[in-house]
Amino acid sequence: MLKKFIRIATIVGIFLSTTVKAESYYEVRAHDLSPPITLSGTVIPEKEVTLSAQLPSRIEKIAGEEGEAFEQDTVLVALDDSELLAQRRSAVAKWHQADLALRNAGMQYKRELLSPDSLSKAPGGMGLPHLFDQFITKPLSDVLGQSDEGLDRRTQLHSHGTRIENARAALLQAESHIEQIDSKLRDAQSLAPFDGVIIQKSVEVGDTVQPGQPLLKFANLGKLQIEVNVPARLVRGLEVGQRLSAKLDVLDERVIVTVEQIFPIADAQRHTVKVKFNLSIDKESEDARYVGPGQYAQVDVPDVRAAKQDLLLIPKSAVVNGGGSLPGVCVLRSDNQYERRMIRLGRSINPALIVELDPSLGDYVTILSGLKVGDTVVILTGIRKKPC
Repeated sequence: MLKKFIRIATIVGIFLSTTVKAESYYEVRAHDLSPPITLSGTVIPEKEVTLSAQLPSRIEKIAGEEGEAFEQDTVLVALDDSELLAQRRSAVAKWHQADLALRNAGMQYKRELLSPDSLSKAPGGMGLPHLFDQFITKPLSDVLGQSDEGLDRRTQLHSHGTRIENARAALLQAESHIEQIDSKLRDAQSLAPFDGVIIQKSVEVGDTVQPGQPLLKFANLGKLQIEVNVPARLVRGLEVGQRLSAKLDVLDERVIVTVEQIFPIADAQRHTVKVKFNLSIDKESEDARYVGPGQYAQVDVPDVRAAKQDLLLIPKSAVVNGGGSLPGVCVLRSDNQYERRMIRLGRSINPALIVELDPSLGDYVTILSGLKVGDTVVILTGIRKKPC
């Protein structure tokens, strides 16, 4: 009999512990929120570039069509570079000529330095006239002031040194010409500056382009933003890193956006400030496939001038949709008895927008009537029999 009683008590204890775990309680609190103003915006990629032609040439290759993804440094557009390659071969030949001229000038300078006037000293015919010139004519000419052998030698060395400098300058000029052509050859290819997708093509293979003509637009669709022109009076309520609620035209549920950039000046015509919001969407989700640049979006921006109001918030999981016209909640009274109350609901609130809210309880909803601050509502999680 005692064993049977212990077994029954154990089963009842397990059931009660399961029931307690299936229930949790939330104390109704008021949160000071200013009513937001909904502004329209556009979804844009975080990074977008327009690749333009840098040379007058013909389109030889385009990597793909709109919507195709490419990695960084992939050749997206290639221009015909046959003329540039011919110019480079000619420049390389001139470089070799300049290099030969420089080496020849260096050898001539070295010969003059080690063996001065070796060509003029070469004897013609018999050696006696040459010896007479070297030992009698030139010294006598220096004595009489008709010549200066030291000055003549310095002049010859300077002349050969000038030839070396001219040859070196010609070599540098040839190298610079090759570098200019190499730079143009690089400009003949438009590379992907980052991982992204072709979103617009402006040319086709075989088209002739001129410098500055747009070729295609390339964007990183992995990170999207919402661009909104915010009235200047509302900018004071925004700061970088602030989280707000947004609605995309292609999604049913609202999403959270973060203020990424607030432009420093306002538009002189419309008196609005451009603000960019980071859009947080799970890339692996099915909804991510439908979100893209150019789509319509709305962002709820707080109005600091509006009068703030205290809003009662409870988790949506505490709301019981009964058979009546109004939803209800289970309230735990001070005498530990449950009471069902009819309530009127307002708008949904994402817990990420308010620091005090617990995001593990899911979305919250504002209460217009039926509850007051301090009431304790029951959150039902998987219990079959409702307390009330």
